[in-house]
Amino acid sequence: MDLLEHQAKELFREMGIPVLPSQRIDHPKDIKGLKIPYPVVLKSQVRAGGRGKAGGVKFVTNTIDAVAAAQTIFNLPIKGEYPEVLLAEAKYNTDRELYLAIVLDRVLRRVILLGSREGGNLTESAIEAMQRVVVAEEFSPFYARKLVLKMGLSGPLVTSVSGIVEKMYSLFVEKDLDLVEINPLAISPGGDVMALDGKVSANDKALGRHRSLAMLANKISCRASADEMAGVPSNLNFVKLDGNIGIVCNGAGLTMAALDVLSLSGAKAACFVDLGGDACWNLTSAELSYRLKMVLPAVATDKNVKAILVNFIGSEIDCYQAVDAICQYARETAPSKTASKTASKTASKTASDSRSLPEPPGEATVLQNGRGTRVGYLFPHLIVRLCGGDLTKAKKSLTDLKIPVVDSLEEAIARAISLAG
Repeated sequence: MDLLEHQAKELFREMGIPVLPSQRIDHPKDIKGLKIPYPVVLKSQVRAGGRGKAGGVKFVTNTIDAVAAAQTIFNLPIKGEYPEVLLAEAKYNTDRELYLAIVLDRVLRRVILLGSREGGNLTESAIEAMQRVVVAEEFSPFYARKLVLKMGLSGPLVTSVSGIVEKMYSLFVEKDLDLVEINPLAISPGGDVMALDGKVSANDKALGRHRSLAMLANKISCRASADEMAGVPSNLNFVKLDGNIGIVCNGAGLTMAALDVLSLSGAKAACFVDLGGDACWNLTSAELSYRLKMVLPAVATDKNVKAILVNFIGSEIDCYQAVDAICQYARETAPSKTASKTASKTASKTASDSRSLPEPPGEATVLQNGRGTRVGYLFPHLIVRLCGGDLTKAKKSLTDLKIPVVDSLEEAIARAISLAG
C-alpha cells in the first residue's frame, strides 16, 4: 500500500525528519484560508510519479493564481489518477538535491540503504549515481555514515544527511514498511536539509499490527481514473486498458499472472480489478463476496469487454461465497430468450448502440426453486478459474449455470480469448 505524499510526511514529522510547513487543500475554495505565506507550491496528491512533468505541481505567488492553479490540478489526471486532495507547501530555496531510500530486498532478505547525489527529476542520473549499503547485521549509525560517504558528501553534510538516514531506518523498522523514500532531500545554500517529497510503502500483511497505518489506508480512496468505472468500490484497484477481456482476481500476484499469460497469448485486457487477497488483513469472506457482486456488473458495462475471466484462489469458504456472488450475477444478467432476440433486433436497427448481442456458443440455465429454467445468453461471456481446497460444491453451482470452470490459468485464458473473438 502506497501512502500519499502528505501522509508520508506526517510520519516524517513524527520521526523528526524535517519537512516544510504545509496545508491540506480539499477544494479550490480552501485556498482562501491558506495560512502559509506566499510563494507556495501546490502539489497533486496522487500515487503516480512524474507529477511535475505532467503539470501536477505549480508555484503560485498570490491567491487568485493559487485558486486557478488548484482548479486546474484537481481536474488533471496523472496516469489515470485524479487527486482528491492537494498539498500546499512553502517554497524552499534549494542549492542541490539528493535521493535517499530504505528498501527491503526480498532476494537478499536484507534491508538496503540507497543514496544518490542526483535527486529530484533527474531519474536517469540518480540511477547511474546510486550507491547502496546492505544492512548485514544489527543496524547502527555506521551504516548510514557509510552510505553518505559513498555518495561523496563531506563536511557538515555527513552528519546531517546520515542523521536523516538513521531516522528513515527507524521509521522503516517501527512501521514494518517496504519502502521509505525521500526524493528530493534538498540542501539549502546554508547547508540545511529538507525532505521536499516523500514516499512510503506499507506492508499490507503488517497493517494489523499498526492501526495508525491502517487508518491512513482507510483514508485513501482509489483515485478516480480518467476512464472511471462506475460501480467499482473506491478502495479497489481498477485499471482501464485497451483490449477486450476483463480480468477479475483476488490478489495482485494472480492479477499479474493473468495479465502475463494473456499478453503471451497475443491478447489484451480491456481492464482488470484486484479484489484484494490474503495480504489484506481486514478482508473477510463477506467483504470479498460484496466486492465481487459490485465489480462484475461494473466491468460488464465496459463496451470493449467481450469476456470476463474471474481468476480466484482461496479457501473452500471463500471460494464458495465468491461462486455464490458469480451465480447471483449470472441470474440477474442472463436475459430471457425472447428478450435476447428483441435486444439483438433493436441493436441492429439502432446505429447508436454498438453492443449488439453476438451468437454465443452456449446457453445458460438458471436453477429456480430446484428446477432448471432456460434463459438467454450471458454477455459478456464469463469464464471462471478456481483453485483452492475442496471446491466440488462451488464448481457444481457454476456448471449448473453452464458457466465454464477450469483449473488451469492457461486454459482459462485460452477460453476467454476464444469467447472474446
